[in-house]
Amino acid sequence: MPITSAIKVIISSVFLNICLLSQAYSFDTKARAAYVFDQTSGTILLSKNPDLPLPPASMSKLMTLYMTFEFIKAGRLRLDEKLPVSKNAANYTGSTMFLDPTDRVEVLDLIRGIIVLSGNDACAVIAEALSPDGTEAGFSKLMTQRGKQIGLKNSTFKNSNGWPANGHQMSVSDLGILAERLIVDFPEYYPMFAEQTYEFDGRAPANIRNRNPLLGLGIGADGLKTGHTEEAGYGLVGSAKQDGRRIIFVLSGLRTLEDRAQEAETIVNWAFRQFKMEKFASGDSEIGKAKVWNGKSRHVSLVLENDLNVMQPVLSSSEPSFAIEYIGPIKAPVKKGDKLAELVINSTDLPETRHSLFAGNNVPSGGFFIRVRTAGQYLFNMLFTNTEESL
Repeated sequence: MPITSAIKVIISSVFLNICLLSQAYSFDTKARAAYVFDQTSGTILLSKNPDLPLPPASMSKLMTLYMTFEFIKAGRLRLDEKLPVSKNAANYTGSTMFLDPTDRVEVLDLIRGIIVLSGNDACAVIAEALSPDGTEAGFSKLMTQRGKQIGLKNSTFKNSNGWPANGHQMSVSDLGILAERLIVDFPEYYPMFAEQTYEFDGRAPANIRNRNPLLGLGIGADGLKTGHTEEAGYGLVGSAKQDGRRIIFVLSGLRTLEDRAQEAETIVNWAFRQFKMEKFASGDSEIGKAKVWNGKSRHVSLVLENDLNVMQPVLSSSEPSFAIEYIGPIKAPVKKGDKLAELVINSTDLPETRHSLFAGNNVPSGGFFIRVRTAGQYLFNMLFTNTEESL
């Protein structure tokens, strides 16, 4: 079915409502909170207590890594730069690189120590180096501030590594957002999350393996971070890619190590086996038109930025429905590339998804006679017609 034949144009304000997945395709997870997101299509497949702030344990190290990569990209930190180890960093226990105050460690080693070894001490070393005041507490405030800027609405950081602290918390939806940002913003560093072993200076032969239970299982898993404390339980921020589809998932509050491993593998298989992706349109395709006010043209083309991939349950026999929503008519001038509307997609048994639509062409402002004509049309519509229109 051509996508254009199913489009309804609605001139109205845009409201986003996320529904719950129907019982037919739901996954009854043991986790206290869970979030499964199909990144390729932008579809939430599972959402359980997504915005509940919880202790994230070592999963919050992803924020320290994200900011580290930002500093490197901005030229304010080098991969080969050697950083000093403070007593505060060296005093951390739990998962560590066994650093001591006599060390100076390269940033690349510290990054791999955080990703693979979950080094609490490595996080503190980087935090103190990047902090405005040279302290881990100062960096934690910076983490919270930067987190809000990238869309983490339920996250507050008290340290750099997830060490148990009152008020240190994140939601599973925030962790999902952060995982996607790491994958998209820093593809050059993301392969490190799939490393299964790393040994630093021969210091910890018993702590050289990545704790991610999915790596090496042949299911496309390539990241990201596990976490565990007595308060938080067992958790995992994971991602896997199969046949061009990538899913990102977060589990928090599982009771045992075995539960985490089993639940994570089952969720990956469920996400790939129970749902299929169908391509409906290519990037830059015209999806519809929007009315323009006071322009040389009465309409502007609406186009996609990327390919339109729509997720559907494998057993669904119904086609998805499409609607374009925008506040209009849109006032000229309109510049090609302006974000003007949203394409709203509803598929059986799945939450609504939305994709931005952009102007496909320029529409200059009209002259005097065009302004008189459109003013008359607007007055007529207000007096004698409804403002909602279907094509």
